Amino acid sequence: MNLFRLSLAYLRRNALSALLNVLLLALGIATITVLLLFSYQVEQRLTRDAADIDMVVGAKGSPMQLILSSVFHIDVPTGNIPLHEARWVQNHPLVAGTIPLALGDSYRGFRIVGTTPRYVRHYGGAPAGGSLWDDDMEAVLGARVAERTGLGVGDRFAGVHGITGGEAVGGEVHEDHPYTVTGVLRHTNSVLDRLILVSVPSVWKVHGYDHEAGLGPEHEHAGGRPAQDGAVDGNGDAQSDDEGAQGPDDERELTALLVQYQSPLAAVTLPRVINSRGPLQAAAPAYETARLMQMMGIGLDTLRAFGWVLVIAAGLGVFIGLYNALKDRRYDLAQMRTLGASRRRLFNHILTEAIMLAVMGALLGLALGHVAAEVLGQSFRQTQQLEITGAVFLTQELWLVGLAVAVGIVAAVIPAVQAYRTDIAETLGRGR
Repeated sequence: MNLFRLSLAYLRRNALSALLNVLLLALGIATITVLLLFSYQVEQRLTRDAADIDMVVGAKGSPMQLILSSVFHIDVPTGNIPLHEARWVQNHPLVAGTIPLALGDSYRGFRIVGTTPRYVRHYGGAPAGGSLWDDDMEAVLGARVAERTGLGVGDRFAGVHGITGGEAVGGEVHEDHPYTVTGVLRHTNSVLDRLILVSVPSVWKVHGYDHEAGLGPEHEHAGGRPAQDGAVDGNGDAQSDDEGAQGPDDERELTALLVQYQSPLAAVTLPRVINSRGPLQAAAPAYETARLMQMMGIGLDTLRAFGWVLVIAAGLGVFIGLYNALKDRRYDLAQMRTLGASRRRLFNHILTEAIMLAVMGALLGLALGHVAAEVLGQSFRQTQQLEITGAVFLTQELWLVGLAVAVGIVAAVIPAVQAYRTDIAETLGRGR
């Protein structure tokens, strides 16, 4: 007597009840699976993008907004900071290095970021084709930008004013200042993949700080082009020979500085000193990221609890289905005993049915969860925000299958004990 085939036959006999229990369990497992995939990938991305950035300096406002806009590029900046203030931070003895960021434009929803080659190296980026920029108005595309826009080395494009929209929402197109693509970066699975990188003077030039005002890129070419290490002042920031001569009337601005500390002492004293300066704000990516995950965790825990409610409800459904079905199967079980089946075999028969239901529900739930995660990921990619995929498998998912099986076994214990205690003579005497 094959318990698997026998249990499958009984499930087919009660197909509707079995199907409903499987679907209910699958929905619960799918909900938990989506949350696992979402939280894992978001945490991995936040950790990866904020790695080795000790502090972000920007305009006063929300520290969380500053981190989201300057590190993860998923929010609008808090504002800009004067260039002379940025230089003050850059030259502070407790600062080991800085990476400047100048934001303001985008192309087809992808942000154009003025920075230095150090930003590319920070994330381990390297050209898959072409090279990094050597001059102003040259651009390097992240891997996903190149895929979505179809741009390649040698192509030209014009940015749109604004970092979240494009021509469709009325952004001003900078047609007089087109960029030329000089390179496309390899996939790094970091924020680089979603950015268009240019030199800082390119951003200034597009926004009107030209040589006539004595503030533009042409004025900086005495050595201020943020191209190679020799043109960077040792902290990764662009600096020209005549920058020191610029006075307080220099209207150029940066959006933010990504800062690395010189020593642990900087973490204690530098943020306080920076926050005491009027226009500046310091924010720690590690702290703000932890806060963000904590805030997200409340919602995720609520949804996860809802998923477990569905799983437990499915377990109750399995229990009720098996218990009610047992009344109609007592005669069949008694006949099985007369044919030589032991009490233990009847007990295992009921458990096998429950385990089959649990395994089918768990596997279907995992499949639905990964499909749902992929669908959500596609919608996120349309907005150039999160990179979520369903093609990731976590070890926690194996625990989900095990827990689903445990729920099925617990639900089947009472019906299985009832089957174990079936009285052959009494049951056969009553008949069906």
